[in-house]
Amino acid sequence: MIDSSSPQFWRATLALCLASFIIFANLHGMQPLLPMMAESFGRTELEISHAYTIATLVLGLALLLYGPLSDALGRRGILLLTLAGVALTTLGLAWVQDYNQLFWMRALQGFFLAGVPAVAIAYMGDEFSRPAMVTAVGLYIAGNSLGGVTGRLLAGAIGDWLDWPDVFLLLGVASIAGLLLVVWLLPASQHFKAVAFRPTRMSRDLLSHLRNPLLLIAYLIGGLNFLVFLNQYTYITFVLAAEPYQLSATWIGLLFMTYLTGTVGSLLSGRLSRRFSAPLCMATGIMILMLGSLLTLMDTLPAIIAGFFINSFGFFLTHSVASSWVSQHARHARASASALYLVFYYVGASVGGFYLHPFWSLAGWTGVVAGSLLIFAVTLGCAMILFYWQRSEKAWVVSNS
Repeated sequence: MIDSSSPQFWRATLALCLASFIIFANLHGMQPLLPMMAESFGRTELEISHAYTIATLVLGLALLLYGPLSDALGRRGILLLTLAGVALTTLGLAWVQDYNQLFWMRALQGFFLAGVPAVAIAYMGDEFSRPAMVTAVGLYIAGNSLGGVTGRLLAGAIGDWLDWPDVFLLLGVASIAGLLLVVWLLPASQHFKAVAFRPTRMSRDLLSHLRNPLLLIAYLIGGLNFLVFLNQYTYITFVLAAEPYQLSATWIGLLFMTYLTGTVGSLLSGRLSRRFSAPLCMATGIMILMLGSLLTLMDTLPAIIAGFFINSFGFFLTHSVASSWVSQHARHARASASALYLVFYYVGASVGGFYLHPFWSLAGWTGVVAGSLLIFAVTLGCAMILFYWQRSEKAWVVSNS
């Protein structure tokens, strides 16, 4: 097994972090370009947002396929093959001629984007010692957020400097260079043991997770919160590109620096959930999301930025605690339970544009905030259900001890 003090640990960890960086830069780099692309293709805000979120929908669904496939065929090959697919589809996006080509190329890209999230941590579990894995997972998750932020920042700046097709061209070339580095750095699997691909067993495990209310409620919290959180960023790009702000894609891209408070929320989540109950931490994060969303209604740029900084902290605090809750309360097949959480998470993001668009059409950004608060009220209620369940279970244990 690879130990944290070995040179192989740093090679493997750097390779997986780089792969993660590539995935999330490609997934989210399109977001600050949406106003520019809507104008280029003559499409509405909702239509152009579909071309962005279709990748998250396909990614979420494909996770269910890649996990079991990697159990049967191996992790490294799937990771490298799908990274190559990401790079090639990103280059393809630079040459699309109409909206339909854009939409279906993004859907195909979403299929390849799922490969790394589905197998990276499984690779660590196969090859790393337990202490090494704890360190590597933290660095890997940091690569997720850093890739998403960097992809958006660079895409906005390059889009202003050149044009949106050039963003995908340069991102595709950079992804190929990153892929070659990952091929060189990532050690071959030494401890992987193949498991037969059994769709029937996989379906049975997934159904049992969905019948577990403690897991299903956590799935709803993660999926519904991301439904709002990600798509608030989509709609605010149109607000900031229009009067009275008229921000360029470069400045809109800088808004995604607000994700950095999410890193703080993720880091604090473990400590807070050990000191307080996990459902109470989830509820606190959701109330922080409500506060941040309300702050953006002040209609000044500093207030909007501050609101998104607050939102990011609250969202990632809740997300981190909810995903840990799933791992702790799955009775069996924990890997598939966690994969199902990610399915809800990404599918939620993909349908958020549909949900928020009527609010946007009716009342602009005020409507988006109103629609967001409705969803947050639902997820807050879900968190309180888990809180009362946990308190009742503890009371039962005490009374029977």
